[in-house]
Amino acid sequence: MTISNPADFTGRAVVVTGGTKGIGYAIAEAFLGAGAEVLVCGRGEPDSLPVAEGRTAAFRAADVRDPEAAAGLIEHAAARFGRLDTLVNNAGGSPDSDAATVSPRFVERIVALNLLAPFYTAQAANRVMRTQEQGGSIVNIGSVSGHDPQPGTAAYSAAKAGLLGLTRALALEWAPLVRVNHITTGLIRTENAAAVYGSDGGAAVARTIPMGRMAVPSDVADACLYLAGRQASYVNGADLAVHGGGDVPGRYLAARSADMAATGRQHRG
Repeated sequence: MTISNPADFTGRAVVVTGGTKGIGYAIAEAFLGAGAEVLVCGRGEPDSLPVAEGRTAAFRAADVRDPEAAAGLIEHAAARFGRLDTLVNNAGGSPDSDAATVSPRFVERIVALNLLAPFYTAQAANRVMRTQEQGGSIVNIGSVSGHDPQPGTAAYSAAKAGLLGLTRALALEWAPLVRVNHITTGLIRTENAAAVYGSDGGAAVARTIPMGRMAVPSDVADACLYLAGRQASYVNGADLAVHGGGDVPGRYLAARSADMAATGRQHRG
């Protein structure tokens, strides 16, 4: 008996927003490695594009916060590849900001990038996918901040919480032809984020994660392959946690630290 490879995306077309660096770059590489044709976008063309199995991702400049640019990106992909099977809404992010003083323009830009842009690209992708016999799949890349906000992330956390709600709403409206799912990412070790995790290279941060390490971009890419693949053909409206189990509760870490300090005092005594 021949068993087909569920991770084989040969003949399928994928768009990855923000696919020119970091997590998006790894996602694009993973789909290329699985046989897909891939288009990535960014506001400016990078020095290098994702490559795997001797094939390189195509690129289109697009600011997906602009509804027309978002629609144009999807239309370009469908024309180039003759179809569109998967959209990965990866573009997003935000610098830390003080909610008490942050400007309205900053808030608008963060919400536009992390919530409105995925809506715009999803609308355009749905129009293409609905015309295909096998439909398609949309994967939204979210964040633990959407579930558990951290200081300095008010606008970002609100937008990411909205992205999860959007995912569930679209999953209800667009099934069965178009599946829409969400990935909740945790702390991810990328070059751009390295400085955020401290001078110890993130060792202290890793101790707060049950898996004992931060995620790497390929962890998220593998989850995208699953959600877009045949093995997930009945998975719709899901929130797949890729965060290593979340964070060990602060009260537990504080209590353990206090116990260790007390034990140290006893030994010194």
